Amino acid sequence: MSTAQATKNCITLKGSAQIIVEYLKYGINSILFQRGIYPAENFDSTQQYGLTILMSKDPKITTFLQNVLSQTEEWLAKNMINKISMVITNAHSKEVLECWDFKMQAELGDGDTSDPAKLTSTKELSRIQNEIRDVMRQISATVSYLPLLDCICTFDVMIHTLKNTELPAKWDETGAIVIQNAQAVQLRSFSTGLQKVDTVVNYKMSS
Repeated sequence: MSTAQATKNCITLKGSAQIIVEYLKYGINSILFQRGIYPAENFDSTQQYGLTILMSKDPKITTFLQNVLSQTEEWLAKNMINKISMVITNAHSKEVLECWDFKMQAELGDGDTSDPAKLTSTKELSRIQNEIRDVMRQISATVSYLPLLDCICTFDVMIHTLKNTELPAKWDETGAIVIQNAQAVQLRSFSTGLQKVDTVVNYKMSS
């Protein structure tokens, strides 16, 4: 069940951020499983969005994602994020093989206020979750056309913020992500009424 801050179908920017971060949590875990980044026995199944989703039970991964996503939620609630990138690399050569981009776009909501803190959306939570379910199904279906990752891989998550955003301690700025011979596939988008999320997978074409 979503933890979104919603009353009488009124979603705030904070609630929108919670909905999106919840999607990122399940989406990233699903990608880790579907792409075989870690062994299947490292995952447990759970029900969300009317689907069975595999979630990592590795403490290092869950802690890493919790830290990244808590900061993501804080920045999303202030509309300070342009994009979240999940980058999959060859563990030995460090070559980038895949990059999953979750692009964020601010929307105006239903109010006439210019104050972001007062923006609200009356979009039904069930409609939002149905849209997310469609994206999650597409993520699962990508294994039918994405190239096999036949090497040991690692992943990282990068947050693309607005300029002059103050970074937490121990966080570093990163450069551009480059994939040789890249192909991109746009998945469905979903919207909370306050923020729209587009999911795109960029991958290296097999030679």
